Amino acid sequence: MNSHYRDTRKIDPSAGTMLRDGTPNNQDRVEIGPTQLAFREWEAAGLILPDLPAMRAYRHRRLVDAVNARDWGGILMFDPLNIRYATDSTNMQLWNSHNPFRACLVCADGYMVVWDYKNAMFLSQFNPLVNEQRSGADLFYFDRGDKVGDAAKVFGHEVADVIREHAGGTMRIGVDKVMLAGLRALEACGFEVMEGEELTEKARSIKGPDEILAMRCSSHACEVACHEMETFARTQVPGGGISEDDIWAVLHAQNIRRGGEWIETRLLSSGPRTNPWFQECGGRIVQNNEILAFDTDLIGAYGICTDISRTWWIGDTKPREDMITAMKIGVEHIETNMQMLRPGAMIPDIIAQCHTLPDAYQKLKYGCFMHGVGLCDEWPLLAYPDQAVAGAYDYPLEVGMCLCVEALISPEGGDFSIKLEDQVVITEDGFENLTKYPHDPALMGRG
Repeated sequence: MNSHYRDTRKIDPSAGTMLRDGTPNNQDRVEIGPTQLAFREWEAAGLILPDLPAMRAYRHRRLVDAVNARDWGGILMFDPLNIRYATDSTNMQLWNSHNPFRACLVCADGYMVVWDYKNAMFLSQFNPLVNEQRSGADLFYFDRGDKVGDAAKVFGHEVADVIREHAGGTMRIGVDKVMLAGLRALEACGFEVMEGEELTEKARSIKGPDEILAMRCSSHACEVACHEMETFARTQVPGGGISEDDIWAVLHAQNIRRGGEWIETRLLSSGPRTNPWFQECGGRIVQNNEILAFDTDLIGAYGICTDISRTWWIGDTKPREDMITAMKIGVEHIETNMQMLRPGAMIPDIIAQCHTLPDAYQKLKYGCFMHGVGLCDEWPLLAYPDQAVAGAYDYPLEVGMCLCVEALISPEGGDFSIKLEDQVVITEDGFENLTKYPHDPALMGRG
């Protein structure tokens, strides 16, 4: 034989050398991608796949344009999601979030360098927009001990060398989440360090057409996983012995089966544990004839977040009237607030005009009624009028922004909460609700 099976095996042999999303048809590819199961489901649903090379080029251009608009020499990123945005590469994302070993520098001329983990520099080589791979950005104490300052000096000088060559001598750079030793080293090299997170959040807030296609795919996969979780809960809870963790594990498993990546929180609770909200799921055995509520916070296919919430009545009797009333108020809250979404609408005006919840639900209402979403929960955040800070978000909505519209209907001193959330994209003529998952008919008074 002239070739080994490992070099010729394909994810889909009928697809040729490239998949429909523009990535190599190679089971051994480096980048994380959807599974065959996800591809089949998306095809059956009539979804169009994103062109990943085009999506990566769009994101790169957003960053470069933002750097030049601020007259900076570059943007230096340590946040793993900002690095994912710039490179579409991953490396132990959750571990990296508290042990920051990766960094990415995008210069004013577009030149991009990734500092990765020791012998893992190859992980971003699939993307031709990444010009150079290095290592040495691990500036946390566990990894460097009492010599972290020395490592930071080496790193700082490397950044300075790249900026001098690719930014015309400009020594003003944006930095997002840098360790203290790294900040001091950069300043010692003569850099004026700017707030990089402001740039990255705003750059990420406007999604390109391929990002929206990727979000549709992630949303579909998430909702299929939610249906699996609902089926499990409705069939298994009445028999007894099923915990919140058992139910939540279904969503995790189904997400991974479709090429999803992780879930940011553990926000599923049942019965009286839903009030107050934010009790994370645990070993409580879910009882028949009670509420089950959850918030996905799911990082799915293509690294795109699908952040939706639903509340179900699990049982064979009807829910109480106060639960039905709360559910209807939650749906009205979301739908009313959603109708204000259109390009050009100013965030402070939306805040001032948002739907007002009845007094009984005011104290325990959610921390915001809308927020941006993309690779995770993102800028901007729309707080309720009594919590909003004047001047914090004086910006208009723009076409391509994606927002989650929230409702938490939680009676003070009560024994239940209703948690709802839909994900939308701002369009030329208003908005499109990407969330198709139905509301529980029993809680809507129709069961």
